[in-house]
This record gives sequence, C-alpha cells and structure tokens, in this order.
Amino acid sequence: MPALKVAASILSSDFTHLGDEIKKCEDAGADMIHVDVMDGHFVPNISIGHCILEAIRPITKLPIETHLMIDNPGMYVEEFCDLGADIVSIHVECYGQLRAQCDGLGKYPKEIDVLDVERARGDVKKIQNKGKKAFMVINPGTPLCLGDLEKDIDGVLIMSVNPGFSRQKFKPEVLSKIEELRKTFDKDISIDGGVSDKTAPDSVKAGANILATASYFFGSENPSEAVRILKALG
Repeated sequence: MPALKVAASILSSDFTHLGDEIKKCEDAGADMIHVDVMDGHFVPNISIGHCILEAIRPITKLPIETHLMIDNPGMYVEEFCDLGADIVSIHVECYGQLRAQCDGLGKYPKEIDVLDVERARGDVKKIQNKGKKAFMVINPGTPLCLGDLEKDIDGVLIMSVNPGFSRQKFKPEVLSKIEELRKTFDKDISIDGGVSDKTAPDSVKAGANILATASYFFGSENPSEAVRILKALG
C-alpha cells in the first residue's frame, strides 16, 4: 500500500486569512492541499474554483488536489491542470445514467450503478496528458463500478459523506468499499468526509492511504498534533 498522507481540505479554513491558513497546513506537516470545487448542480452548494487555485498555487509547494464536484467536468479539467493542480479528481457519477431519484435539478446525492468507462477514460487522459494525476471519486451510494478503468487511473477518492457540505457525519458503511477496492488496486485510495482521529483508524485499516480532513484539522487548537495523530496510523 502507498505511504500514508494527510490532505488538508481548505473548505473549512478561514478564507479571510487564506495565505496564513495555507502556511498552517505546511507548518503542521500536511502532505497536500485539498480544494473542493462545487457548482450548485452536481451538489447542492456553490464553493470555490479557478481563482482560489490561481491564488494559492504560487504560495505553496505542497501538491494541490482539486476535487471537482461539478457537472461536465471534462469542460474544465485542463484549465485546472494549467492553473497548477497536481491531482484532478472527477466523479464517476458524471459518467453514467443517474438513478431515477437523483436524475434532475435539485435531486441529490447523485448516484449511478454502471460507469461509462470510455467516457470517463477520455477525461482521465485529458488530465494525464497535462502531466497530472487523475483520480476517480465515488459517492457513498454508488457501488464500486470502475471496471477496466482501474488500470488507467492514478487514484480513487471514496466519499464517506454525501458531497456538498462540510461538517457531515462519517458513513462507516463505505469502509467495505475501500476493503474491496484495495484487493485489486495498489495505488492511492483517499477517503474524504468526517475524517478525524475517531474515524481515520478504521479507514486506514480498510486500506485508505490518503486522509482528507477538513474541520478536524482547521478546528484543532493544535493542527500539528492533529496531523501527527493521523500520520501515526501509518
């Protein structure tokens, strides 16, 4: 299994002092910066995008992952690469027939049963052709459906909450999905949503090696200790 890493998710940071918050991530020993991009269509919220990535790229040498919770991600992946993202993460739910209960405006969370591998592969190649890593993201209610795409991607991000908002409760039922994936996938497996000192041990035991943490890190009185606790699991 790849080395354990901690990704600090800046959605929970203080945006009035974003430069200082990025420095906090560096000083605390975080391994990467996680940037959640939401469009109000794929998820029921709107967050940050190109301008934030463009602002933080010059002030940190840490790898930056952009998690695209957006419709039609293929329209934007190359631009995120050009602005300095090292990892671009795109949702499998954008490449398959949505279930009836979530097919349409304002219906969430988005879930599919079957991935259109060739459509997804096209956008994965766009990212990799820019020299960046491509991760596929899977919502809690979507089964593992990567199929032959596993051999082409650089990592998988398993959502442990339904995407769109911070400070949600961790869904332990996704751990079996990580265990199943790890049997066949020897690259990065990231987990995102409600990750803390309470939930991370089982996540690592299941096979996750990247822990994306938001409020646990940015809400801590001692961020360095928060990172140390998580890294000690490796």
